[in-house]
Amino acid sequence: MTAIYKRELRSYFSSMIAYIFIAFVLAFIGIFFMIYNLSSGYPRFSYSLSALMLIFVFAVPILTMKSMAEDRKNKTDQMLLTAPVTVTSIVLGKFLAMLTVFVIPLVISCLCPLIIATFGTAQIGSDYASIFSFICMGAMLVAIGMFVSSTTENQIISAVVTMAIMLVMYLWDSLVSLIPQTAMPSMIGMLVIVVLVALVIYSMSKNAMAAMIFAFVGMAGVLVLYFVNASAYIGLLPSILSAFSISHIVSNFTIYNVFDFGGLFFYLSVAVLFIFLTVQSVQKRRWS
Repeated sequence: MTAIYKRELRSYFSSMIAYIFIAFVLAFIGIFFMIYNLSSGYPRFSYSLSALMLIFVFAVPILTMKSMAEDRKNKTDQMLLTAPVTVTSIVLGKFLAMLTVFVIPLVISCLCPLIIATFGTAQIGSDYASIFSFICMGAMLVAIGMFVSSTTENQIISAVVTMAIMLVMYLWDSLVSLIPQTAMPSMIGMLVIVVLVALVIYSMSKNAMAAMIFAFVGMAGVLVLYFVNASAYIGLLPSILSAFSISHIVSNFTIYNVFDFGGLFFYLSVAVLFIFLTVQSVQKRRWS
């Protein structure tokens, strides 16, 4: 894994992608820091960090688009897959290389709270906790982008799809607010979720019978509950979907000064999930 990590990290700095990503993120960190902290006198650097979410929507796909797609297009993935390392080691090496590039501008931004403390009163602990939360969020975003890259050999498609996913994540709260609070939409939404989970089961196991049984039992349960106690569905789907909001986690750290352990666990859990899915995607191609 160490060899893969060094190879990937070297490739990012030799192709200018790392330099462009770092310069792009640092430029906006500097702009927000100057506007909110230096000009307006706001004492918390974490507030400036909250504005970076939209920047990562466009920056992270550029960082992750070539992670798996380039090797697949150039057929160099065959060389990696026949090397004396596991697929998990390959994926983790690539993931850690991208995460290293992602972390560099955030590490440099650690100077900002110290600058604030030099000229006034700063909340060092809160600011550094917010930076750490952004590193964890970066692990999640990088893992998602890497998985998308593993499904195609076209880097442009990888970047566009990843950007679309991250834009939906950024607008998640606004999209969830559009869902009616009545029982019928929630019931329909739960049926859709059951079908999607069944499709995932089939995709992962190739067991059509298991997927069909899960779909039948799940949909039957949803319908029975709706006809027995429809009031249980009132506001259910918006409540479930709201739990997946990354904006809420960011706000806890950057605005409400709350160290959200649950939010960090969510970030890292999603990162692990998509690393696992990437491994499965590569394994599937390896034996196909």
